Amino acid sequence: MSEQSKRTHRLAVAAMLSAAAFVLMFFEFPIPALIPPFIKMDISDLPELLAAFALGPLYGVVVTLLKNLLFIVFHGTSSAYVGELCNFLLGAVFSFTAGMIYRKHKSRRNAFLGALIGCAVMALVSVPINYFLVYPVYAVVYAPMDVILGAYQMILPSADTLLECLTVFNMPFTFCKGLLDVALCFLIYKPLSPLLHK
Repeated sequence: MSEQSKRTHRLAVAAMLSAAAFVLMFFEFPIPALIPPFIKMDISDLPELLAAFALGPLYGVVVTLLKNLLFIVFHGTSSAYVGELCNFLLGAVFSFTAGMIYRKHKSRRNAFLGALIGCAVMALVSVPINYFLVYPVYAVVYAPMDVILGAYQMILPSADTLLECLTVFNMPFTFCKGLLDVALCFLIYKPLSPLLHK
């Protein structure tokens, strides 16, 4: 396959994965017993992880960006755009980290290690992004901070600061969300490999 053909194939696969990620953003559900219902579980990071492994870490970031741009264009925003920005930043960190580690030595073990480290980095980064960006905007646009904290306190009454809530709830939730994407990725990567690699 010529270099031009390879480039065209990579772009086509990235476009396909971006569209799939966009569709998956609509399939989200709350887990109210574990985390406030305004935070929902979805698997829209799965296609960007596939892109990072099959095409390279930068393609994972591109798929994450296109997914969120498509969502804004066709659905609009219900989060004053900070939700989509947060989704992009966390997804980009996740897929780029996993893809970079896998790229250094392409093996199943390294892919798994990279994905786990990507989950951990995404979970850690979620705390400052939510603390300094997302929740301050939510507190202005949607509900005062005491109302937001109240949603966490319905589950854990002793949680009395935003930083504590993000550390106790959001960080492990984000890690587990990443793990779900990793598990699905390892289930479907091999069957999809002929399509992803041609």
